[in-house]
Amino acid sequence: MPVLKSKKTNRACVIGLDGVPYSMIVDLARRGVMSTMARLMDLGKIHQMKASLPEISAVSWTNFMTGTDSGTHGIFGFTDFKPRSYEIRFPNFLDVKAPTLWDKLGAKGKRSIVINQPSTYPARKIDGALISGFVALELAKAVWPMTYRAPLEQMGYQIDIDILKARESPEVLWQELSKTMAGRQKALNYFWEEPWDYFEFVVTGTDRLHHFLWKAYEDPAHPSHQSFLDYYRHIDRLIGKIVAAYHKLTNTYDGFYILSDHGFAGIVQEVYLNAWLAKNGYLKFAKAEPGSLEDISARTKAFALDPNRIYLNLKNKFPKGSVERSARRALKEEIAGKLGKLEYQGRRVVRKVFFAEDVYSGPHAGKGPDLIVVGEPGFDMKGSVKKKEIFGRSGLQGMHTWEDAFFWAAKDLGDDLNIADVASVILKNF
Repeated sequence: MPVLKSKKTNRACVIGLDGVPYSMIVDLARRGVMSTMARLMDLGKIHQMKASLPEISAVSWTNFMTGTDSGTHGIFGFTDFKPRSYEIRFPNFLDVKAPTLWDKLGAKGKRSIVINQPSTYPARKIDGALISGFVALELAKAVWPMTYRAPLEQMGYQIDIDILKARESPEVLWQELSKTMAGRQKALNYFWEEPWDYFEFVVTGTDRLHHFLWKAYEDPAHPSHQSFLDYYRHIDRLIGKIVAAYHKLTNTYDGFYILSDHGFAGIVQEVYLNAWLAKNGYLKFAKAEPGSLEDISARTKAFALDPNRIYLNLKNKFPKGSVERSARRALKEEIAGKLGKLEYQGRRVVRKVFFAEDVYSGPHAGKGPDLIVVGEPGFDMKGSVKKKEIFGRSGLQGMHTWEDAFFWAAKDLGDDLNIADVASVILKNF
């Protein structure tokens, strides 16, 4: 089908579907589960897109909203090290060092409405309205301006599902997903009537569903298979409603976008990188049962931080640093070479080991990891210090993937699309 001609709208609307893979959304569209997406795929272009490295929401959504990578915006994961320490801290929105998409729009006098954007907690001032998505601890600090807090509370707005409850059973998970979506839709209806130039609405229940019930998608005989498809039918109807409302406002599909922040796949095995580093002589602990990375020995050469970041124990960077910077390149090549040969029951485990200098650019690049280990689909990298064996399983069924995010636009944007490219695409509408 011909791709729609582009025109400047001075408006944009973005729908985010957290953790929805290109392969799955194309499959559901072709099967008729997502008929709106099927129509949009005929009208415009759905692109397969690379996520951030690591392929996690905290980094990928920050890449999206800043149009940069971690070396510029300073967010390398859900956790990071305190300076010159092995102690862990939890970065938040106040740690983001680069202006966001809506900061740039505000400078142009444009008003943005942003609902449920992950990694924007605590909410900070924008020209318009911002409701933080996960990881947000309380609604009181997740809303800007505060005048919107009371209406959201009256709607029963819930930032995220109760994950501890959702682990109890599929029934509880579906209840939580339904309750969260209901509040989200009320917020959508409420804020759509506000004046705006940029509107963003993110669904994060998709990511939660995939982590807990990915098998329900893959297996037609699974007890929750139809519920899984019905959840996506609901999302598709919601997309249809927003598309129609946007088209009514603008008389075009230009400026309308749908994207995910990473892909997903079923888990074959979790891969505990610190156990691998220990078995290969790179990581040593000062005690038999370490509680955290603070318990490492000065003889350590490398260690991992969730989910797939490997740091060299560099002198003058870490308190017990033992690796000279002159030895850095050779050690990275050695570790990457060995990891590339890792197998599980004859299957290749590691897709690629990235060197930081090939991933990050900008003034904060040196604060990040030295290596990023991307697993083959099915092999989920983890940074636990308590696991003794390299392979194992937890209660999760689904894992993030790097190259299988998606981006729908009214025009063809080429083949080699990365989530950090999206902000510039959106800004061209203004």
